[in-house]
Amino acid sequence: MSTANQQFSQFRLLETTIAGIQTALAEGELSVRQLAELYLNRIEAYDRNGPNINSIITVNPQVLEEAERLDRAFADSGPVGPLHGVPVILKDQMDARGMPTTLGSVVLKDYYPDRDSFVTERLRKAGALILAKATLGEMGRGDTHGSLFGSTRNPYDLARTPGGSSGGPGASVSSNFGAVAIGQEGFASIRRPAAWNGIVGMRPTAGLVSRGGVYAGWPGLPGSLGPLTRTVTDLATLMDVIVGYDPDDPLTSFGVGQAPGTFTDFLDRDGLRGARIGVMTQSMGFRSEPDTTDFRLVSEVFERAVTELEAAGATVIRLPEIPRLDELLATRASDGRNDEAWDLYFGRSEKLPYESRDAMMQSPDYAKVHQSKYSGTALTGPAAYGEYLAAREELMFSVMKMMADFEIDAIVHKTVEHQPTLISEGVGPPYYDMRGTTHINTFLVYVPSISVPAGFTSDGLPVGITLLGRPYSDGAMIRLAYAYEQATGHRAAPSTTPSLPGEP
Repeated sequence: MSTANQQFSQFRLLETTIAGIQTALAEGELSVRQLAELYLNRIEAYDRNGPNINSIITVNPQVLEEAERLDRAFADSGPVGPLHGVPVILKDQMDARGMPTTLGSVVLKDYYPDRDSFVTERLRKAGALILAKATLGEMGRGDTHGSLFGSTRNPYDLARTPGGSSGGPGASVSSNFGAVAIGQEGFASIRRPAAWNGIVGMRPTAGLVSRGGVYAGWPGLPGSLGPLTRTVTDLATLMDVIVGYDPDDPLTSFGVGQAPGTFTDFLDRDGLRGARIGVMTQSMGFRSEPDTTDFRLVSEVFERAVTELEAAGATVIRLPEIPRLDELLATRASDGRNDEAWDLYFGRSEKLPYESRDAMMQSPDYAKVHQSKYSGTALTGPAAYGEYLAAREELMFSVMKMMADFEIDAIVHKTVEHQPTLISEGVGPPYYDMRGTTHINTFLVYVPSISVPAGFTSDGLPVGITLLGRPYSDGAMIRLAYAYEQATGHRAAPSTTPSLPGEP
């Protein structure tokens, strides 16, 4: 595109931040349209071609026109908001007007919602540029494979998955196809892709971020939207924008008055000094295999990270094992309210892809959806769901009591206990393997969790650690993650998607 011969003195696209973009815009070195073109060049070169990361499912067809509108607004009166001109990638589970919401499935390939999701609307009001929609585990579950697009690749090893279900946002942000992304998590769908793609990801406390206009399987509690970014600073900046009350999502009424004035106030380089961090070494990954080399390689990185936390000023406390943990985690179940979830999501729009969920399931395209990928992850039915609720309560009490008894500020654990899965080794098609995913956070629904890069295994694959805290301690978790990030600097861009020729 036209930016190929553009001369830039200070701005560098690779690994740029929200602050870097806004400085370049303010100094007249860059326009929003030029920035959009630079990212589109990278998507064409590396996502559609070259390593073929395959993380972008739809580019916003109006992105250049919207970028020009932002440029005109900037010339007239300055920044529209704190995210002026920042290109954002959305998981294709979130509505954005003018773009399809496909959930990665041929079943919904032609569904165009007629309004933005609550979070998309807040992003636009803050001046963000909606750049693209990213791939995801089909219907928002599992590794990032779908009947509409195939498999997404991990930029650190193209034979491996980026995780899921927010693997597209994770891989695209890590590959520098956009500035930041928004994902959604029910199982570990933000934090697992964050860890496996060497970036930062947060599952906020339930109720802080609205699920309105997002097909998240709610009315149940487990699902949360959250940022995926290359830095903790960018994550905090996004949180300041996306947190808020939405009358259409009653769960956000719990978050009223719980968010701080600004999450960026928690960015403290000395945030670990004096903090008490409980270390959880007990294996709690889904179908983990502790006796394997793969598990050991991740554990080695985790132990180095614990040492780094201590070196940064934290007091580290090794925690005892949680009683009956394996048994409790094995009781995962869904509430079976799929029809209600359908009505809540599609009830926002006048444009329905099908008259009902039953009609969708009877469509010819539905036979192409790989339903086998979901087997073995959760039971259904009232009795099973009742057991899950009891297990969730017991586990929540156990963890909160442990934090109180040991007077700790956060618990640290491996985000995933195994390295990224080889795509060909998944249960496939569609290559679905949740092995090693630490899904305790699925049970701790009112607990914030943030995954931050912790380094690489000897195989050259990224590892993340998760910090989890008490309910609504999201700001405190950002403080700890930022201090760790600043002390270690483990983020490193993948070699498969370097700067393009002529790219600033």
